[in-house]
Amino acid sequence: MGRASGRVLVVLVRLPRPGEVKTRLAAAIGPEAAAGLYRALAEHVLEATTPAGEYERLVFFDPPGALVEMREWLPGVRLLGQAGADLGARMADAFARAFARGARRVAIVGTDALGVSRETVDAALSALDGTDVVIGPAEDGGYYLLALRAPRPELFAGIAWSGPDVAAETKARAAAAGLAVRELERRRDVDTVEDLRAEWPVVRALLAHRPPVRDAVEAALGMSRRA
Repeated sequence: MGRASGRVLVVLVRLPRPGEVKTRLAAAIGPEAAAGLYRALAEHVLEATTPAGEYERLVFFDPPGALVEMREWLPGVRLLGQAGADLGARMADAFARAFARGARRVAIVGTDALGVSRETVDAALSALDGTDVVIGPAEDGGYYLLALRAPRPELFAGIAWSGPDVAAETKARAAAAGLAVRELERRRDVDTVEDLRAEWPVVRALLAHRPPVRDAVEAALGMSRRA
């Protein structure tokens, strides 16, 4: 068996339609620029997590009826439609479906944390050999990665996903279920104007081939193009 056998990465991706992605940032930079920014971040994370034999990767997309558009955007990527009424339900469903396909270790990430890489995912999946849950906490109180070695729907139901205690609540639920938890290093998601400012040197490089988006962000944030 190859090293990837039974190891799966799930990436949650949304079709980058203006007004439907990065809605908190859209108020500051506009819905078109927010959609362009989301596209750039998603493409970066997908490139950075492309496996080289360490695991298999599945991309779960939303909305589930956008398969044609998703195939046009991400040709050659293994695509599955998301299912569920909220983020927690969609994550629980993605984990359940990945395990039902024969996975024995599954990690899930979104497209907001710039530092997530193939090495990050490999380390999380490997850590599951000695723990039940691996969590990558985000600066805003959420998490950028969660890895499990069995379906755990109790970790997802009834959580306030937009609140500051998502990671803490998830760890508390894992402890209540008798699960051992290991944490990765804390990272910043790019969800707010403050996040964008903090990560701007990296984000600006990602927008090098999207001058209209870069210029719109710089104008909205009052940043110099030479910054």
